[in-house]
Amino acid sequence: MRYFVTFSYDGGRYHGWQIQPNGVSVQEKLQEALSTLLREEITVTGAGRTDTGVHARMMVAHFDADEIDCEQLTYKLNRLLPQDIAVQKVERVSEEMHARFSAKCRTYHYYIHTRKEPFLRTYSCEMHYALDFAKMNEAAQRLLDYEDFGAFCKSGADVKTTLCKVTKAEWIQTSPTTWHFEITANRFLRNMVRAVVGTLIDVGRGRLSVDEFCKVIEGKKRTEAGESMPGHALFLEKIEY
Repeated sequence: MRYFVTFSYDGGRYHGWQIQPNGVSVQEKLQEALSTLLREEITVTGAGRTDTGVHARMMVAHFDADEIDCEQLTYKLNRLLPQDIAVQKVERVSEEMHARFSAKCRTYHYYIHTRKEPFLRTYSCEMHYALDFAKMNEAAQRLLDYEDFGAFCKSGADVKTTLCKVTKAEWIQTSPTTWHFEITANRFLRNMVRAVVGTLIDVGRGRLSVDEFCKVIEGKKRTEAGESMPGHALFLEKIEY
C-alpha cells in the first residue's frame, strides 16, 4: 500500500532534503523515524530536492507499507521526529501516485528585507541597496515567455532537460521593508530559484535591463546569470497534485 506524508521543516541544520554521505538530511531523519515506528526498513521518495539550509512549509514524500493507522502514525512521528520537522498528515493514496512525478506544480517563496531586522535574519535575506521592484516585476513576468532555463541551472547538475513551465513569477510587498518573490512552475532545476532571484536583484540594482535579463535566459549559460542567493531565505511553500 502507498502512503503520502505531508510535512514541513526548518532546513537550517540540514544538508538539504536528500540523503548525503557526509551530512544530516531531512530524508534521513524521516526514514529513520518511519523505520523505527513500523519496525521495517522504510524508504521515502520526496516531491523534490531542497538544498542545504532551504526550508519547506509543505513537502510531500511517499512510502510503501502494509495497512497502518494514519492518524496514529502522524501522532507518533511528531513525537519521535526533531522539533524542526513536523508532520501534518499521513494518508493512503492509490498505488499509481508518486510524490515527485504526480505533482502538477510547486511554489517557492524567497524572502528579503530592506533594513536591518534582528527577527528576520534567520529566514529572510537583508538587502543593503535600493531596488527597483517595478523593473524586477517586469523582468519576472518575462519568465513566463520561456521554457528553457539552463541559465539558472547549477553548473554540472545531472539533469536530462532544462525545460520548465513557469506559470507565476511576482515580487510581493508585505510591509514597507519586506518583500518576497513567488514563483510557481511544473518543475524546478537545481539551484534555479536562487539563481533567478539573484539575476532579478541585478535588474533591481540597475546592473541589467529587462531586455538584458531576457538575453541571459536565451543564452542558457549559468555564467551569464546573477549570483545564487543564500539558501536560508528560500521556502518551498506548496505542492499541488
